[in-house]
Amino acid sequence: MEQTNSYCRFVSDLPFDHVHRKYHDEEYGFPIDDDNGLFGRLILEINQAGLSWTTILNKKENFFKAYDNFDIHTVANYNEEERARLLSDAGIIRNKLKVNAAIHNAQVIIGLQDEFGSFKNWLDHHHPLTKNEWVKLFKKTFKFTGGEITNEFLMSSGYLKGAHGEECEVYSEIIEHKPKWNE
Repeated sequence: MEQTNSYCRFVSDLPFDHVHRKYHDEEYGFPIDDDNGLFGRLILEINQAGLSWTTILNKKENFFKAYDNFDIHTVANYNEEERARLLSDAGIIRNKLKVNAAIHNAQVIIGLQDEFGSFKNWLDHHHPLTKNEWVKLFKKTFKFTGGEITNEFLMSSGYLKGAHGEECEVYSEIIEHKPKWNE
């Protein structure tokens, strides 16, 4: 994904119904309180690896449908038939490592829910951390979560600063929701 300030500038001239503009104005950097929503964002970020964010945004609804609205318990119980279905679905990214990571990470999140009450509580328990601390934690906990994926997931869900430049009109909305970031 582009640098924060350049992304804000990039979308400023786009029509309000453009996929990037809608994502920037309505989702990017806003806290997500629902575990399935957090899981969904993680899966989208994982699938973006090596591809453009435009590709993911254009396929977003297909991902929701293919992954049962990112229902963690449903995805955690996917069997070989479900894996094959995902790997043959042209509406999403058909990458075996990414599909396997989604299923594995859903299973991990169930364990976090059992221990902390929710995936969000687990994130909140560790917040605030520096980017490097988050990356280390995510690599230890999940599959297919390197530095960029972890960074974008945490920025896009409000746990790390940087989704919007301070000059961006959305920034003030974000700061109202999540003012405590670790630099």
